[in-house]
Amino acid sequence: MTAFKTLDDLTNLAGKRVLLRVDLNVPVKDGKVTDTTRVERVAPTIMELSGKGARVILLAHFGRPKGNVVPSMSLESIAGVVENVLDHRVHFAADCIGEIAEKAIAAMVDGDILLLENTRFHAGEETNDPDFAAALARNGDIFVNDAFSAAHRAHASTEGLAHHLPAYAGRAMQAELTALEQGLGNPARPVVAIVGGAKVSTKIDLLKNLVKRVDALIIGGGMANTFLAARGINVGKSLCEHDLAQTAREIETEAKAAGCALVLPVDGVVAREFKADADNETVDVDAIPADAMMLDVGPKSIEAVNAWITKADTLVWNGPLGAFEISPFDAATVAAAQHAARRTEEGLLVSVAGGGDTVSALNHAGVAEDFTYVSTAGGAFLEWMEGKPLPGVDVLKV
Repeated sequence: MTAFKTLDDLTNLAGKRVLLRVDLNVPVKDGKVTDTTRVERVAPTIMELSGKGARVILLAHFGRPKGNVVPSMSLESIAGVVENVLDHRVHFAADCIGEIAEKAIAAMVDGDILLLENTRFHAGEETNDPDFAAALARNGDIFVNDAFSAAHRAHASTEGLAHHLPAYAGRAMQAELTALEQGLGNPARPVVAIVGGAKVSTKIDLLKNLVKRVDALIIGGGMANTFLAARGINVGKSLCEHDLAQTAREIETEAKAAGCALVLPVDGVVAREFKADADNETVDVDAIPADAMMLDVGPKSIEAVNAWITKADTLVWNGPLGAFEISPFDAATVAAAQHAARRTEEGLLVSVAGGGDTVSALNHAGVAEDFTYVSTAGGAFLEWMEGKPLPGVDVLKV
């Protein structure tokens, strides 16, 4: 595995100013934070540093203010949520550089936790401006990055800072990198990938990378319809990108050349309308009625998916198999997720999953806690699966 410096490499932290990049870009509805998962993920790093006497200075972004001060995107409203999760006082400073930040940092004592204002209120954050990175660096002695979900961006607080200060991976980043190495870096074989979701167009790079790296690629969701149509199957009114038929055929050819089994549904659950408990029937994929759409894969397909999960030593999952948000079209996703969770609990499978819909689907199936690792990162997880470099990770390599 690629070597990274972690908190284990840090000694004598008492009195040290640690700039800790975290992901606090949490969902907010009607002024209330609806999910604190991202705060919970970084809590162990924050508390470990604080417990060792460091002065912990949190850097984070929130929303897309585009370099402007947007009051509704202030991190001040998030400070209380962080405080509740940590059960520790969290101070707040209304800027992340300059006099306001410097004064707040100068007032800190060992073990204090200070949240600085949204880094994206400065245009230099997203352009990775060296002067802005230097201004951030003046406020710290050490840089710790614990925000894997922002690691695909070469921003000042994710990449630039590491060129000014000794840089380390926090515990959440360390866990993520370890899990990803198990998933695709140096996995136990056979490796099976499940890729679902609506569109092939958003995952072409992902599919082309995976066919070279896994032993079987299971395709579900609306994406499967595009592959079926490319084989000449009439998918009725199913969600389908007919203009990507040639791309689908190319991916099939690449899979064959790489010795990767491409697994498509053989049957599906079809309905005439997209709503909960709509009248539905199960048909083979070559018998989809012209006025119906496939909203989930069928029982024969589930059996095939579970057989591949049973064969696998490693499973990488991104995207649901069907329209899991509405019943009964969640059956395949739930069945496969529960089977993978059982195999994982029995010590027979390393299971790594990620992406927004995937996390929701695994929570819906009640098994998110049972997978080896579930990434809360969206874009960064996807770009890692696509084999793309992640600037915020690369800069931490020893």
